[in-house]
Amino acid sequence: MAHLFEAQPANDLPHVPNYNVCPTNNVHVITSGDARRLVSMRWGFIPHWYKKPGDGPLLINARSETIAEKPAFRQACRERRCLVLGSGFFEWTTDEEGKKLPWYIYPTDAELVAFAGIWQDWSREDETIATCAIATTAAKGAMSKIHHRVPVMIAKEDWPLWLGENGKGAASLMTAPPEGSYAFHRVDPAVNSNRAVGAQLIEPV
Repeated sequence: MAHLFEAQPANDLPHVPNYNVCPTNNVHVITSGDARRLVSMRWGFIPHWYKKPGDGPLLINARSETIAEKPAFRQACRERRCLVLGSGFFEWTTDEEGKKLPWYIYPTDAELVAFAGIWQDWSREDETIATCAIATTAAKGAMSKIHHRVPVMIAKEDWPLWLGENGKGAASLMTAPPEGSYAFHRVDPAVNSNRAVGAQLIEPV
């Protein structure tokens, strides 16, 4: 990943592979400033006014329609955009009996997907936590049959624009992925548990 993104890797990156990344887990994130860095961040954005990490709602996503206006996100949206890395993501539908049925969604033309993210450091006394959230937008096409929202995925040619390296205009990237650029299949409900591990969690059932 460091080579692919031309980024300097940190020494405390999360263990991989992790086939069941859950909210508050640390994830791989690309940031940009004087240079790109590959770093570890808590998935769960903590606004600066929280006195402790659990002081309010767990903010793992930020709606693209309001990300530039919400007090929790607006400054990060302008100044601290990032790429949150993964191979895909899970979403759920519900059957007639009310059971949650998980799906694995992944890009068809790449082994890795870069989600549009925002980040900030949260600090209290001698504790500092790097945190992030993923931008989402309205789902379209086949994906909308699984869920009405979808993470914003940034294509390789648009990485510099989202990271703020190519001037302004990043808002134009917060759209649903093109039809055909991703695929999905049902996976074992075992993934519904945050204790589940292993490559079998993304295998089709």
